[in-house]
Amino acid sequence: MSAAAGLESATVKHPDAMAPLIRILDELREMTRAAGRDDLTGRLAMVRARVGDPRVRLVVVGEPKNGMSTLVNGLVGAQVSATDSALSVPVIAEYGSRSTATLVRSIGGGRTERVPVDPLDPEPALRAEGVIRAEFTEPSPLLADGVVVMDAPGAPVDEHITWSMIAAADAVLYVVDAGRELGAEQLGYLERVRQLCPTVICVLNKIDMYPHWAHIQQRDRELLDGAGLSFAVAPVSALLHRQATSSGNYQGAGNYQRDIESGMPQLIDHLRDYVVARADTVALESAVRDIRLVSDHLAMTLHSEAEALRDPRRKAQITEQLGAARDQAEQLRQRTANWQVTLVDGSTELMADIEHDLRHRLRSLVRDAEAEIVQTDPARGWKEFATDLDARICEAVEENFVMAHYRSVELCEQVASKFPADNRTPALADLRLENPGEVLGSVAPLEPLESAKAGVTQQFLSGLRGSYGGILMVGLATSLLGMSLVNWYSAGAGVLLGVNALWDDRKNRIQRRRAEAKVAVARLMDDVIFQVSKESRNRLRAMQRSLRDHFTDIATETMRTADDALRAAEEASGRYGDRREDRIAELDGKMGELRGVRDRADRLIGV
Repeated sequence: MSAAAGLESATVKHPDAMAPLIRILDELREMTRAAGRDDLTGRLAMVRARVGDPRVRLVVVGEPKNGMSTLVNGLVGAQVSATDSALSVPVIAEYGSRSTATLVRSIGGGRTERVPVDPLDPEPALRAEGVIRAEFTEPSPLLADGVVVMDAPGAPVDEHITWSMIAAADAVLYVVDAGRELGAEQLGYLERVRQLCPTVICVLNKIDMYPHWAHIQQRDRELLDGAGLSFAVAPVSALLHRQATSSGNYQGAGNYQRDIESGMPQLIDHLRDYVVARADTVALESAVRDIRLVSDHLAMTLHSEAEALRDPRRKAQITEQLGAARDQAEQLRQRTANWQVTLVDGSTELMADIEHDLRHRLRSLVRDAEAEIVQTDPARGWKEFATDLDARICEAVEENFVMAHYRSVELCEQVASKFPADNRTPALADLRLENPGEVLGSVAPLEPLESAKAGVTQQFLSGLRGSYGGILMVGLATSLLGMSLVNWYSAGAGVLLGVNALWDDRKNRIQRRRAEAKVAVARLMDDVIFQVSKESRNRLRAMQRSLRDHFTDIATETMRTADDALRAAEEASGRYGDRREDRIAELDGKMGELRGVRDRADRLIGV
C-alpha cells in the first residue's frame, strides 16, 4: 500500500487492544522460524501485518461479470475500478484529502516504481506493461471511517493474488448475481475463504434486473446455513446506486428513494455497525484462529521429534508409522487421477442417465397428450389442456431432479470410498427443485391453434357449394325427362350434398387442428428438454468440480503435514546424538511455551 495510507483516516483497531496480540504473534513467529517451518512463519507474518494495520481491510471478490468493480466504485464514491475493461489488476482505495491515483510497476530485479497518473482517467496508464496494482486515495466518508477497500482481480490467472488479498483482509465481500442461487462450487469457494478470513458478507448484486431476487436471497441463506456458513446475504444494486448518486440533485427527482432501493446505504451501514465498529473483536477472533492453527501444526512437529529422541527403541516404530502416513498420502496423490477418472466417468454416465430419464418422462407425456388430442376436438378447452400439460411437465421435471440428486449422492459416496474414513464427502448442494418454474421460466407456452372453428358464414358457403353441385347434377339428369332444372329431386339432392359438404369440412378442420396440436406439443417438449438438460448439466458439473477441489485439498494437506513430521523425526536422532536429553528438555520447554502462547491467545477472546 502507499506510504501515506490512512494518515488521515480513523483508527478503528486500537493499538492498546492489539499490542498483546502482536507480542504473541511475534513470539510464535520466532518459534516457527526456529523449527524451520517457513510456511507457518509466512502465514504469521501476514497475520501480523493485518493486525498491525489500524484500519479495516475490506476485499471485494467474486466471479467475473457479477458487478464487483461497480460495487467498489459505489462503496468508495468514485470511479476507481474499471467496469467495462478486460484489464485485471488489484485496486486499493484509501482515504485521502484529495483524489490521487498511483500505479505500482515492476521494473525488473525485484524492484518496483510508483507512477502518479490522472485519477479521473487512469485506464490508459494501466495498459502499460508490468503494472502490479493501482492505488487510489479519495475523500470518501466510508474510507474516512478507517476502511481500505480492495478490488481483487477477476481473471482466473490471478487467482493466487486474490487468495493473498483474502488472507490479508479483515472482511470479505463475496459478490454474486441475484439471478441464480449459490452453486456447490461457490459454496466450496466460500468455505475456503472462511478458513483464511472468517468475516464474510455475501452481496447479492443486480437486484434491479431480477424481480425474484428475494426468493434467491432466502434460498442462498438456506444453502449457506446448510453448509455451516452463517454469512449475511445483502441485496444491492450497484448500478442503481450509481445512477442515483451521479445526478447533481441527490435529494430531488426521486434519487434519494432510488438510492435506498439500491440497498447500498444499508450495506454501508452494516459494514460500519458490524465490521468497523467491531474491528478490535473481529481482528482478535481472526488472529486467534490463525494462532490455534499454527500452534497445532507446530506442536505436531515438536512432539514427533521429542518422541523419537525420548525412546530410541521407538524411533523405528515412530518412523514406520510416519512413513506409513506419508505413503498413504502419496498413494492419495497418485490415486488422484484414478478417482478423478471415476468421477468424470460417473458424471458422464449420470448426465446421460438423467437426460434419458427426462426424455422418457416427456415422451410418455407426449404420447398421453396425443391420445387425448385424438379423442376430442383440440379447440375445445385448449387453454385448460395447456394448463394441465404444464403441471404434468413440472411434475416430471421435479421428479427428474430428485433422481439426479440421489444419483449424485451415490456418486459422491462412490468417490469418497477411495479415501480414508475420516475424509468423506463434503457438504453437497441439494439438486432437487423446490420450484420447477425457475428452470422452465424461459420456456415458451403452448402455441395457440391457428385452425379455429368455422364461423356461420364459412359454414353457409361450404353448404352452398355442396348444394350447388347436387342441384346441378340431378337437375340436368331430370331435365332429360322434361322436368325443370330445379325440381323436387334436384332440391333434395342439393340438401343431401350440402349437409355432406358441411360434415366433411368439419372433419377436415378437426384433423388439421389435431395435427397442429401434436406439433405444438412436440415443440413445447423440445424446448423443455433443451432448458432442463442445460440446467441439469450445469448443476452436475458444479458438483463434480466441488468434489474434485475437496479431495485434492485433502490429499495435498495430508501429504505436507506427514512429510514435515516425518522429516523432523528422522533427523532428530542423528542430529543430536549424546545431546539427546538436552534436546528433549528443550523440546518439552518449547511445547510448554507453545501451550502458554495458545492459552494467552485464547484469554484475549475470553475462551
